Amino acid sequence: MIWIYRLLYLPALLVMLPYYLLRMWRRGGYAKDFQHRFGRFPQLAKPSAGKRRVWLQAVSVGEVFAIGPLIEALQAEGSIEIVLTTTTSTGYTEARKRYQDKVLGIGIFPLDFWLCARTAWGRIQPDLIILTESELWPEHLHQAKRRGIPTYLVNARISDRSFERYQKVPKLATRLLNKFEAIFAASELDRSRVVSLGAAPTKVFSFGSIKFDVSVEPVLDAPAQKALLQQLGFASPEGKAPLVLLGSSTWPGEESALIRAQAALIAAGIDCRLLLVPRHAERAEEIVAELTNQALSWHQRSQQVQAKPGTRIYLADTTGELTRLSQVADIAFIGKSLPPHYAGQTPIEAASLGLPILMGPKMSNFKDVSKSLIRSGAAQRVDDAEALTHAILELSAAPETRNTMAQAGRTWHAANRGSSQRIASAIKA
Repeated sequence: MIWIYRLLYLPALLVMLPYYLLRMWRRGGYAKDFQHRFGRFPQLAKPSAGKRRVWLQAVSVGEVFAIGPLIEALQAEGSIEIVLTTTTSTGYTEARKRYQDKVLGIGIFPLDFWLCARTAWGRIQPDLIILTESELWPEHLHQAKRRGIPTYLVNARISDRSFERYQKVPKLATRLLNKFEAIFAASELDRSRVVSLGAAPTKVFSFGSIKFDVSVEPVLDAPAQKALLQQLGFASPEGKAPLVLLGSSTWPGEESALIRAQAALIAAGIDCRLLLVPRHAERAEEIVAELTNQALSWHQRSQQVQAKPGTRIYLADTTGELTRLSQVADIAFIGKSLPPHYAGQTPIEAASLGLPILMGPKMSNFKDVSKSLIRSGAAQRVDDAEALTHAILELSAAPETRNTMAQAGRTWHAANRGSSQRIASAIKA
């Protein structure tokens, strides 16, 4: 089967090449260490005596943030050294920023073509492989299998869309999943899906999501929050704090919905400020075009950090700042969740910060998490843009409800921590 994959890979890559080139151009940063994508990593020293070398792959920024506690847990006893790779340019930038002094090496994951994969394997020489979330790279897994290298899938997540796709090719799904020594599912739902796709039940575990273990850094105290509000131009000259509405990792169409919701709050006499943090900073141009065509004052962070006093809308079109910026919000809307979007971005961080959460109807990438948040009282579901406006209006007039939701989110988050340590212990056993 691997030869069929190899024969199909290059034609498929050529078909997708225009899309990837366009994305590279929009996001920028892809030129740096581009040779890594062909497997040409810097030659690493031979594995240290008495240590196992782990090749840990985290796709993008979200996964790069999430693996921090797992890296610490794996390396706690000094018996493991880690080579970290990531797929996107933004993920690579964040990985170097966060883990440069904590791991043996950092690089970009190679194309899953046999020549590129073989070259990378020869240079990294791992003793153990860890993939994250939904990465099932056939060539990468084949290279591990032929070398007898154990492979683990961490924080395994099967979205509704992926589940439907794998169900159409059950033999392929079963073959790929059974290449893993163990699979650590992010939730019970993900575990049941992995097993139903053919993974051996004895090798699939539900230890919870590693994203719960990520610490909020930096934690802003009251003076720091006040300074940040002033930087955003949100500080009220009368000293009365405005209501800050956060669009967390928004996708196309959701900025429009939030702008309309803000207008409704202002019409109701509420001093509402909108903090937009799009999932992809390269969308700034289209968001700026929309902001230009509305009446409220706005500011773009990538052009200048400091906004003028009285700014109504602040566009944070930068990467890696969501945690810090979220700490001045009063209500958070979780992006990629309003129709036609349905996958959802993670609401875990917003809950840990004690933010009342609003999210769209499906959240298929975080189905168990979103249902659990709603059951706990930390989040509310909204079906469309109109329902979003209505929910924000209700919460803006109910500070006690917001406080109750905030506390529920913190409690829920604290109760779900610890998976990174459990996974690391199982891998090292």
